[in-house]
Amino acid sequence: MFGMFDPTIILLIPAILFTLYAQGKVNRAYRKFSQVQNRTHITGAQAARRVLDANGLQNVRIEMVGGTLSDHYDPRDRVMRLSAQVYNDATIASVSIAAHESGHAIQHGAGYTLLTVRNAIVPVVNVASNLSWLLLIIGIVISGTGRVTTGNLVFDIGILFFAAVVVFHLVTLPVELNASSRAIQQLQSLGIIGTDEISGAKKVLSAAAMTYVAALATAVLNLIRLLLIRERD
Repeated sequence: MFGMFDPTIILLIPAILFTLYAQGKVNRAYRKFSQVQNRTHITGAQAARRVLDANGLQNVRIEMVGGTLSDHYDPRDRVMRLSAQVYNDATIASVSIAAHESGHAIQHGAGYTLLTVRNAIVPVVNVASNLSWLLLIIGIVISGTGRVTTGNLVFDIGILFFAAVVVFHLVTLPVELNASSRAIQQLQSLGIIGTDEISGAKKVLSAAAMTYVAALATAVLNLIRLLLIRERD
């Protein structure tokens, strides 16, 4: 019979610790460089507008939203939403984050394959993510009643659904890394930051990228754990 609590939970400890480390690094980098004014005195919104216009994306709107580090590009509405601090402040952190989101808009405009794939699978992954754990639990319960074959089948379907989540994270990581690479290139070529400020921008973006590495690691270890449980039972 499947066990809800078993030794395989140990597999998740490194991922949890790495996630906490990555989140802490993001917060530290953001706090540090949100206090450092960029030499051009350009706000995040102004930087985003300059990058977008330079890449023929005048039709992408820029809006301000609530929250901290809630910045994102919405490909459905072709709108970039920046948190208030990123939108208004003229800091290295603000222009770096704004340029990163602009990088996603550039990817979208250029038909970047991995972004297209990620956007296409988002609806499926949202459903799969919600259903996977429900199916896994149902499989465990059914197996607990003695109907092991049926329970295993439901559990296996849950694993397949969760595998879709892993695929999503596998696709997301290179998309985010590419957006950051484009951001640094745009910040330099458009003169938004100076040569001596590039290091700070890279620290902000690399810290953010680490959270995506942590998310992928957590998803992969969760999948391995589920496969071990299935193989054992």
